Amino acid sequence: MAWHHEPLVGFDLETTGTDPLHARIVTAAVVAVEAGRPTRRRTWLADPGIRIPAQASAIHGISSERAATEGRPASEVAEQIAVTLADYWKAGVPVVAYNAAFDLTLLSAELARHGLPSLAERLAEGQEGSGIGPVIDPYTIDRAVDRYRRGKRNLEAVCAEYGVVLEEAHEASADALAAVRVACAIAERHASVAAVDPAELHNRQIRWYADWAADFQGFLRRKGTPDAVVDGSWPVRALTGVGPV
Repeated sequence: MAWHHEPLVGFDLETTGTDPLHARIVTAAVVAVEAGRPTRRRTWLADPGIRIPAQASAIHGISSERAATEGRPASEVAEQIAVTLADYWKAGVPVVAYNAAFDLTLLSAELARHGLPSLAERLAEGQEGSGIGPVIDPYTIDRAVDRYRRGKRNLEAVCAEYGVVLEEAHEASADALAAVRVACAIAERHASVAAVDPAELHNRQIRWYADWAADFQGFLRRKGTPDAVVDGSWPVRALTGVGPV
């Protein structure tokens, strides 16, 4: 059976900013999905330990005051998310994350910031040579298989392209579920995506993301930013400059 007919789990973060190395978790969701329908949800509200910028609150609706009053410690939230994802990977369930290089890098930075084991370290326990994954990133896949399509590639736009209903954009649980449904819709439209197993699809995404980053970096340099650097690492970037709180 093709991977998109098997159980999947969606993952999404809403955060304090757009830099995954420095932004903090505000809300998070992990949603187990079978046959396109959610079967289990875990959600978190974190106290990020810093003020949430107004522009971020305007997107996801969480104020600094609410996070500080109702949120759980950031270290506790990061730990529980990491345990949950690692358990799914150990059970052989792929994790679907839209723009995975953002969410998984940010989670990895939070783990490092609080002195907690990395995702790779958790998966290596008792499994020699095991790494993160498989990860399925509809953002990276769509950009590779429909490279020349015009228009935006954010989750809302790609949901519209593939006929997926996004019930509440920038609510972590809704975004996580939509990411899974978009991944499945891409596989339905593109037989070449459905035909490979999740491990091979993971490896292809590493190459696709690196190719995109190199192309985009070249574009920026040609357009007048000669020192532009676009990190081509996927699904987790190097945690340069991330230190303990």
